[in-house]
Amino acid sequence: MTELSPSLRLRLQTPLRIGEVVVHSRVFQSPLSGVTDLVFRRLVRRFAPHSMLYTEMVSATGLHYMRQLPRLMELDPGEQPVAIQLFDCRPDFMAEAAQRAVAEGAALVDINMGCPVNKITKNGGGSSLLRQPELAAAIVQAVVRAIPVPVTVKTRIGWNDQEINILEFAQRMEDAGAQLLTVHGRTRAQGYQGSARWEWIRRVKEVVRIPVIANGDIFSVPAAVACLELTGADGVMCSRGTLGYPFLVGEIDHFLRTGQQLPAPTPVQRLQCAREHLLALWEYKGEMGLRQARKHLAWYAREFPGAAQLRQAVAQFPTLAEGLALLDQAMERLAVLPREERLCA
Repeated sequence: MTELSPSLRLRLQTPLRIGEVVVHSRVFQSPLSGVTDLVFRRLVRRFAPHSMLYTEMVSATGLHYMRQLPRLMELDPGEQPVAIQLFDCRPDFMAEAAQRAVAEGAALVDINMGCPVNKITKNGGGSSLLRQPELAAAIVQAVVRAIPVPVTVKTRIGWNDQEINILEFAQRMEDAGAQLLTVHGRTRAQGYQGSARWEWIRRVKEVVRIPVIANGDIFSVPAAVACLELTGADGVMCSRGTLGYPFLVGEIDHFLRTGQQLPAPTPVQRLQCAREHLLALWEYKGEMGLRQARKHLAWYAREFPGAAQLRQAVAQFPTLAEGLALLDQAMERLAVLPREERLCA
């Protein structure tokens, strides 16, 4: 039985203050490149009405040379609280981009100092800033001076096992003006391999005064509870656990509020959500949305009879009608199975 200690439950049921912004949930939806667009965030928001949501990360250099804001920064007035995440290694470009993010309606501006992808790090962004703490601090300072909303940082515990510098780095970010720190408990070298080392997040919490959000391996309500108990963090951020499962943030939030676990959605309910996701991507992005939907549908297709076959089929459907037909047929097959078979992978 998943349980929270009474002291932790009491603390987590109070609103979280990030500078002047008050958030009425301790569970955040991570920024995910190619995933957390407006369509996906609307689905998450349905199940998590108070959680902080994040856009996909936006290049400050790219934004500098654009007259029109990219679709990545498009916000829905009804989806607040929402943060826009930026990445770059140029303090002046980052300050300019942050001003545009605030003008677009961002409640927070988050700076990505954790992305491990080569095309980001080789240009000085993402987790490469862990190796340049002076530059990282200068970026935070420039952004803080440029905007009236809180500035936050998302990072990792270090570049590799020989360069775990998160304790000093976290203190630098706080001193530079960051008002919340999200720590992914892996090094850049780990990527997404191995286990998140939550013990480092606990140590970060011990050396800074600003809120700390724990990230990494939050795939379920029990995992979130275990992480919060171990780290003493001020909240958790869900990342890969929400791929094909936009229910997760809301499930964790509900448990932290009530101590009760919501029943998991059935396979048919998950596929109904997938169908809605497909239609919304088509309406929002047209053919591009259709291409993007294939990976989302593959993530939804898991842990039920016929899931493997459906994953193969949705990887290549050419039209909206065929994609919808695949989902409808899968739901029809599940509906006639005995309940015990329907819930078994």
